Amino acid sequence: MNTPLWEARADLVVVGTGVAGLTAALRARELGLRVLVVTKAAGEDGNTRWAQGGVAVVLPGEHDEGDTVDAHVRDTLVAGAGLCDEAAVEAIIAGGPAAVARLRERGAVFDAAPTGGLARTREGGHSAFRVVHAGGDATGAEVERALLAAASDGRVPVLENHVAVDAVRTPLGQVCGLLVLDGNGVPGVLGAPAVLLASGGLGQLYQATSNPEVATGDGLALALRAGAVAADVEFVQFHPTVLYTGRGARGRCPLVTEAVRGEGAVLVDATGARVMRGVHPLADLAPRDVVAAAITRHMAGGPGGVDDHVFLDATGISDFARRFPTVHAACLAAGVDPAGEPIPVTPAAHFACGGVVSDVDGRTGVTGLYAAGEVARTGLHGANRLASNSLLEGLVVGTRAAEAVAADLALGVLARPSAAVVAELPTAPVADRDSLQRVMSRYAAIGRDAEGLAVVGSVLDLSTVDRRLDSRELVEDAALTVAARALIAAAAEREETRGCHVRTDFTERDDVRWQRSQVVRLNPSGQPVLADPVVARGVA
Repeated sequence: MNTPLWEARADLVVVGTGVAGLTAALRARELGLRVLVVTKAAGEDGNTRWAQGGVAVVLPGEHDEGDTVDAHVRDTLVAGAGLCDEAAVEAIIAGGPAAVARLRERGAVFDAAPTGGLARTREGGHSAFRVVHAGGDATGAEVERALLAAASDGRVPVLENHVAVDAVRTPLGQVCGLLVLDGNGVPGVLGAPAVLLASGGLGQLYQATSNPEVATGDGLALALRAGAVAADVEFVQFHPTVLYTGRGARGRCPLVTEAVRGEGAVLVDATGARVMRGVHPLADLAPRDVVAAAITRHMAGGPGGVDDHVFLDATGISDFARRFPTVHAACLAAGVDPAGEPIPVTPAAHFACGGVVSDVDGRTGVTGLYAAGEVARTGLHGANRLASNSLLEGLVVGTRAAEAVAADLALGVLARPSAAVVAELPTAPVADRDSLQRVMSRYAAIGRDAEGLAVVGSVLDLSTVDRRLDSRELVEDAALTVAARALIAAAAEREETRGCHVRTDFTERDDVRWQRSQVVRLNPSGQPVLADPVVARGVA
């Protein structure tokens, strides 16, 4: 059966139960909108719960001497390596204090400093201690707990175990609903003049990632099929330090938060030599792209290198178990005692810096389609995300997106669900997931070249079959396929090294040719192709 068997209506459908989605849903509810949140798993199974470090924010009266919002902006622009949208950076970071205040009003509890106020730490790329945290290293879990509780109290319905398949559109291409599959594969339509994608990232493109199994790029694929464009998709940030659990580790690997280095831990090799000495002025607190690339080079043949991991020496942190209980528990489970021995670590896929092109209010180039959080490319992150700016972005843009939907509804610019074309389950190219992850990890992770990227394209072509998307697994595999093809198209074209895009055959940054974003769209046959940047909202 291809046609929907059931239907529901709302003013706004939110896809995803992470920080951006739930923040948007709660704000939309406050504004009087009928809201429905949909997620393909359980409410607590998104990326947000795994965020450890915290929220980067300069709070009034609670900051280092001399630290300012402008300094936070400058640090973000430096980390973004010339590709941030400066106006977007300024708007999102300036909105941070109010967003954190709203989150605390909704019940989130952050760690207190012994001297009063909130405890703060420092992470890579930051010039000051401005990262507030909860539960030591369980900030994402606390943010998610508070938002889910607020959604329950605020009577925001959450439809679990329903995967978003495709946007429902009018004959003019306006989005006016969402085609979904329930847990039994039964299709249905959620009619709404506004759909907000807050579905997270695409870490499952790779064999090893800090992301949960739900991070398969579904929102990116759905937006591209709906006619939106994406940008900066070649910039996938690899977190420098996930817990090394053995050769060939697959799936989600335990994260060792960057805040551990912020509290004094250092990266060393098997001989005890410092990995980051002489690499960058900030040494172990350099931006993530710098640290991840340095570790990768060291593993490839530096003195004292081990070919698949290095070590994080945190033995000097006297209260490690109290300050980092999540990391401590993961280490003990792996047979490592951080108090007495260095922690084996390795880089793993962590965060998509690019995504669906949207402005700071979540609007995309398609009427009725909005995006917020990791699935979106607002221009905040550029070529490399500054640590702990992701929860901040979700809080700020989630709020702004809800307010944009309310404004657009009031102005009458959105389409009515009654104008929809009859929805049917789409057919899309689907590659074998195991083959895709293996070649992406080998040829399109940290360190890429033209030959390897061509290998990825060939493997995808050989393993891809057109399939009707009538199950969650097929929806996810189709999304990974289009995301991989978009990434390698952009990565092959960008013949330079910038941020977390490292080309071993073009090792220098080239600001003359490449200080600009690349835009990806789908051609009429459904293949990702590079587009003229002028077609994209907010892309320079």
